[in-house]
Amino acid sequence: MKILLTGADGFTGRAFARLAQTAGHEIAALGCDLTDAAAVAEQVDAIRPEAVVHLAAIAFVAHEDATALYAVNVVGTMNLLDALCRLPQRPRRVLVASSANVYGNCETSPIAETTPPAPVNHYAASKLAMEHMALTCADRLSLVLARPFNYTGPGQAGQFLIPKLVDHFVRRAPRIELGNLHVEREYNDVRMVCETYLRLLVADAAPAIVNVCTGQTHSIRQVLDALTDITGHTIEVAVNPAFVRANEVHRLCGDAARLRAATGPLPAYTLSDTLRSMLGAA
Repeated sequence: MKILLTGADGFTGRAFARLAQTAGHEIAALGCDLTDAAAVAEQVDAIRPEAVVHLAAIAFVAHEDATALYAVNVVGTMNLLDALCRLPQRPRRVLVASSANVYGNCETSPIAETTPPAPVNHYAASKLAMEHMALTCADRLSLVLARPFNYTGPGQAGQFLIPKLVDHFVRRAPRIELGNLHVEREYNDVRMVCETYLRLLVADAAPAIVNVCTGQTHSIRQVLDALTDITGHTIEVAVNPAFVRANEVHRLCGDAARLRAATGPLPAYTLSDTLRSMLGAA
């Protein structure tokens, strides 16, 4: 199957491309600026994919340019979907990566897809706006809007939390400054996410909106303890108020029932598996 992949040079894109190619699929990377509608249309028409995985986005929650967030995440996605709708033979499935951040500070846990979104930052708001825009194409494209909960792995940028922690342990740094140590996230493995995306592409039927999650959360303190156990290195942790975000989402834990119904049992990676793979790649 020829899969058009956006964000192919990114953290998730590289991992997905390796997995898909190993499984025998052809990857065609979109190489143009998503905000250039004419260029997107030209490349999409040249590729004529059988399936699409749209990963390209500004994915850093604390990104300072809100205008760029909406331009890339919403308008860029609109340009891609418009081009796909104009193909003489439309792809069998289009998977668009959204984010579990759309749920905001949700009091319910685990969070199901039926939970009303309540974004608390521009990143999450841009992803929710993108979802609503994408659903206007649902009568013409077989869409899957995937809401991944936090995940990590080798190759993730150092501005993200887990790679930052791993780097400090690899360097055996004596001290690290962090924000709220009690924030809980799933910290799933990028391999699990990519395997799930591929399953959703090839499934006979897939839900329009689906959490990509395991339902297993870890606090930052627990991640630090796991790294200490693996490396034998103890690090002094200082809480820097500058790193404590306003409107912090305190706990993100997903309900994976809909995902399991669509794809079967989830790929199993423990937190220790993930951290060991990152330490080994550093």
